[in-house]
Amino acid sequence: MKDAIFLSASVPDPKQNAVYHQTADVTAIREAVIALATYILPQTTLIWGGHPAITPMIRVVAESIGVSVQEKIILYQSSFFEKDFPIDNKVFEQINLIQKRDTRDESLEIMRGEMLSNHSYKAAVFIGGMKGVEDEFYLFKKYHPDTSAFPIASTGAAARVLYERNRESLPESLNDEYSYFSLFRRLISFK
Repeated sequence: MKDAIFLSASVPDPKQNAVYHQTADVTAIREAVIALATYILPQTTLIWGGHPAITPMIRVVAESIGVSVQEKIILYQSSFFEKDFPIDNKVFEQINLIQKRDTRDESLEIMRGEMLSNHSYKAAVFIGGMKGVEDEFYLFKKYHPDTSAFPIASTGAAARVLYERNRESLPESLNDEYSYFSLFRRLISFK
């Protein structure tokens, strides 16, 4: 397997933290996830921690472009959220179900540690999201300090926060480009 791409993405829930929801561009989040999956899946493996708003999009893209979800997708889930798993999970064979711990935070910490430490990554992409996307960004940089991590600021929410904190080392296109397929093709080369 070539080095995988890590995806951290979610659609902010206004009931959880209004700060993320205020800048979120839900259309841009959807378009960025679809463009990333469309570009990456024919090239290499996509790995992410399953989110009920993101997993169905990736399943639809994989099926529409004829990519084997068994070969190109690795999904991580914590059993803490088992009652909330989307029905789309059933099409993925490579689900790494991580045993839950006593609390939500402990369960997420263990799952994220395994997801980010058990693979070699070519790059990471952060789209929309809330605190979990921020947590995964910093954990990714801890395990893979020399690997590119791209917060797509134009999708707003946590990705915008991450971009603002690290903008001196990131391309401006992450903030102002909405042609996501072209953006990902320039950022992540497979030649």
